[in-house]
Amino acid sequence: MYLIEKNINKLNSLGYTFFLNSKDLKEITNHLKKNSYKIFKPYPDSEKNILYTNKIPEIILYEIKIGIPIHHSDILGTLFSLQIDDSLFGDIIVTNNHYYFYTFKNMQTYFEMEFTKIKNSHIELIQKDLDYLKNYQPNFLELKVITSSLRIDSVLARIIKTNRDNIKDLIKDKKVIYNYEILKDNAKQIKEGDIFSVRKVGKFKFNKVLTSTKKENLIISILQYIDG
Repeated sequence: MYLIEKNINKLNSLGYTFFLNSKDLKEITNHLKKNSYKIFKPYPDSEKNILYTNKIPEIILYEIKIGIPIHHSDILGTLFSLQIDDSLFGDIIVTNNHYYFYTFKNMQTYFEMEFTKIKNSHIELIQKDLDYLKNYQPNFLELKVITSSLRIDSVLARIIKTNRDNIKDLIKDKKVIYNYEILKDNAKQIKEGDIFSVRKVGKFKFNKVLTSTKKENLIISILQYIDG
């Protein structure tokens, strides 16, 4: 309830919220009058969006220039290491070995001073026109996974083809991001639409349960984000 109240207060005082994932956005809009807000989406299927009243806040789209190939989870993990709230940056986009993220104009100085390396490699932030990726569409590879339960450690073990003890170690080492937060609970039950990523492995979205087997295991659909 605190998150809802905080963002409604921001909307009333600033005229806009910070970046909201789909779960938080839905919860907040359920407490607002239907015609009292608008939604800013950087591109059609963006995962993190902004509620505003009259004027869209000043947003920056950065391209990250780096000399080595990196993953979505590398960027996200580095941003979290800066100890900033995830509501201060929007979607991270990886496409054709190019890397982008959205943030607020008033965060420009901070990012350009503090966000200087990923995986010990220096980066350069290049500001792009905000509409540069307005037609971007994520590409997915569908994985059909058999799992004994919807626990995150069980699902990840099947995706990565390892055991649950190794998944527990990844979670302990803060290498798993679940719905834009560092995952702490290896027994977390995933729900349709949940997004999670593993450092140096990739980013995934739980699509749906397809069916069950005769041994009462679940066959589920997982969407793996791939470069567009």
